[in-house]
Amino acid sequence: MAICLYIKELQKPIGTVTEAQLQTLIELLEEEDSEDQDYYIDKDILDYMEEEGAEPELLALLRPHVTEDDGVEIEWREEK
Repeated sequence: MAICLYIKELQKPIGTVTEAQLQTLIELLEEEDSEDQDYYIDKDILDYMEEEGAEPELLALLRPHVTEDDGVEIEWREEK
């Protein structure tokens, strides 16, 4: 089963991530509850993720969607 990331507001696909990369998102980013599947990512959060050892491939997937001034709300879902 593939784990796909989307820009939440636009439902625009960003790409797929591995189970380990998804676990990194879950561990490093804030969730409102156990069923939460979305995260706000901005430049500071990307820097934090990098400092905490997030895989370069995951950061490279997210970085093009974040500007110096604006972040992006992403969500993940499992797809067949």
